[in-house]
Amino acid sequence: MLWPKAVRDRLKTGGDLEVIQTYPYRSACPSTVWTELIEDASEELLFAGYTNYFLWTQVPAFSATLRQKAASGCRVRFLLGDPAGDVTRQREAIEGVALTVSTRIHMSLEELAKLADIPQIEVRYSAAEDAMNHVSLSVFRFDDQALITPHLARVVGHDSPLMHVRRRGQGGLFDRFSEHAEELWSRGVPASSATAPQT
Repeated sequence: MLWPKAVRDRLKTGGDLEVIQTYPYRSACPSTVWTELIEDASEELLFAGYTNYFLWTQVPAFSATLRQKAASGCRVRFLLGDPAGDVTRQREAIEGVALTVSTRIHMSLEELAKLADIPQIEVRYSAAEDAMNHVSLSVFRFDDQALITPHLARVVGHDSPLMHVRRRGQGGLFDRFSEHAEELWSRGVPASSATAPQT
């Protein structure tokens, strides 16, 4: 009430305080943002996208960085959709693109198989009952920051919007989205096929 509207319009004073940046497309977020967030994280990396495959094409030396992070004590987790699941097949029909959802998941599994010698890197599939909630919202966590992608109706992930948030206190956007990802992870199924990708 004390601040003029012009000031409030330029300064974050309410629920948007945790929002650092928004992008109309995930692909509009510079690869340097992803790289810096991953490199700066020291305790927690959680990649809870449904396919996650783009990380290996967008982040330079991604696998080598994951090895280094795990070796330094950082927890590294991947939550993937089940490539043989009903929701995966449904999403493939909706998207109707040549690079199918299951193919993208298998691409991630192929890369993760090369890291199977590192027990600190955990891989799970979301449970069947959670798959619809997983495919519709991707959460990528880097300590106290996160990149969030809500997936729009028929478009693939890189064409959906992205929001960059940083934790500022309890119960904010960061906590809400992190809780969503943790709930999916807690019911996830160990992805044993991550060490032997299906063909």
